[in-house]
Amino acid sequence: MDAHVIHSTSVAVNREHRRAKTDRLDTAMLMRVFLGWLRGERGHCRMVAIPSLAEEDAKRPSRERENLVSEKTRIVNRMKGALARLGIRGFKPELRRAPKKLPDLRTSEGQPFPPNMLEEMRRDMARLAVVRDQITTIEKARIAQLEQAPASGYNAMVVLLARVIGVGIETADMLVHEVLSRNLRDRRAVARYAGLTGSPDESGSKRREKGLAKAGNARVRRGLIQLAWRFLRFQKNSELTQWFQARAAQGARKTTMIVALARKLLIALWRLVTVGEIPMGVTLRPMN
Repeated sequence: MDAHVIHSTSVAVNREHRRAKTDRLDTAMLMRVFLGWLRGERGHCRMVAIPSLAEEDAKRPSRERENLVSEKTRIVNRMKGALARLGIRGFKPELRRAPKKLPDLRTSEGQPFPPNMLEEMRRDMARLAVVRDQITTIEKARIAQLEQAPASGYNAMVVLLARVIGVGIETADMLVHEVLSRNLRDRRAVARYAGLTGSPDESGSKRREKGLAKAGNARVRRGLIQLAWRFLRFQKNSELTQWFQARAAQGARKTTMIVALARKLLIALWRLVTVGEIPMGVTLRPMN
C-alpha cells in the first residue's frame, strides 16, 4: 500500500479516536460541577432554564405574525420594483383595489402592461391578500383571548403593558412572552437577555467598547429599539424621554443613545409588570 495512503488512514483513525474520547460523558466532572452549583459557588457553572411546552407555544402567534409581516413587505417591494422597471410611478400595489386597476396601467412609453408581468403581478397580489388575511386572523384571535380572560396567565401582563401609551398589543404580547414572563433575577439579566448590553474589550490597562453584545434575543432587541423611538414621541413628559433629550443636547449620538433608552425602557417595563412600579412621568391609558 502507498505510504501516503497509510499515513492518511492513520491520521483519520486517530482523529476518530480523539473525537470518540471527547464525546464521552465525564460523570465525575459532571457531579463536581453540580455539587459546586448546589454550594452556591458564583461562576462555577450556569443552568439553562428550559421553557415548558405551553410557554413555548404561547410565542408562536407573535413569531408567526412577524414572519407574515416580513413576507408582506417582501411581496410589496417586489411588485414596486417591477413597476419601477416599467417607469410606472404613483401606483400602490398594496391597496385592496389595486388588482382592478392593473389592466389600465401604461408604461412610461405609453405601452400596455406586458402580459407575463401582468400575470405575475396578479399572483403576487393574490398572495398578498392571503398573507394579509392571515395577519388579521392572528390579531383577532389575540384580541379575543385578551377579552375572554384578561386576568388569566400572562394576559394580565399584556393588558397592563398595553395601557402604556405608545405600546401596542403586538409589542406588549411579544415582550411578555419573549422576555418579561421569564424568571430573570435582576435588571442586568433582563438587559443581557435582550442583547442590549455592551461588549467591552479589556486588555491590561486598555478598555474599549465593541458595541452591542448581540448574544441575546434579536427579536426583543429589534422590537425594543422600535418601541424606544415611539416612546420619545408619545411619552414626551416621562423621565426617560427627558433623560434622552438632555444627553442628546450635550452632543451624544442619537443612534447610540436610543439603545441605552431601549435598555432603560425594558427594565422599567419589567418593573412595571413584576412589582407594579409605574415609570416616572409615563402616561397610562384609562381602564376600560
